[in-house]
Amino acid sequence: MAFGLEVFNKMFLSIFRIVASCVILYYLFQIVKRKLPTGYIVCIALIFAGAVGNIIDCIFYGVIFDASMAPSAFYPDGVVATLFPPGGGYSTWLHGKVVDMFYFPIIKTTWPEWMPFFGGEKFVFFSPIFNLADSAISVGFAILILFYRKTLAKDFESKKGDA
Repeated sequence: MAFGLEVFNKMFLSIFRIVASCVILYYLFQIVKRKLPTGYIVCIALIFAGAVGNIIDCIFYGVIFDASMAPSAFYPDGVVATLFPPGGGYSTWLHGKVVDMFYFPIIKTTWPEWMPFFGGEKFVFFSPIFNLADSAISVGFAILILFYRKTLAKDFESKKGDA
């Protein structure tokens, strides 16, 4: 039962992303026509680009790649996915995972044995993993809220007055 619900949820999320991206694209065309500030347009474009990036991942990734694995005790470096595996992908259309991730460990080493508490343990400096599409959405939204709050409010007020 849980597997069926997971498949439904993934399909719902994928369709929601597509519909939301279409709405954002329409809004983007409208604000370009109305000649709103360029920075405001760039923020909306960043949000749109991130949404489309996530859609591309969820549509195609499950079909053209086999499953990858994050680093674990059994696979310390993880398992990299194979493009166009002979047996096909791990999933169907619209059921892929979002994968546009970047990982830049600057230093990978082991603490010296004489070090108290951490001796002998692995150490990775700068281990965050960045999702490019989600970063574009977050940065666009943050700049929009920080610098274009008044423009956003005026735009929605003018829309409310038109309706």
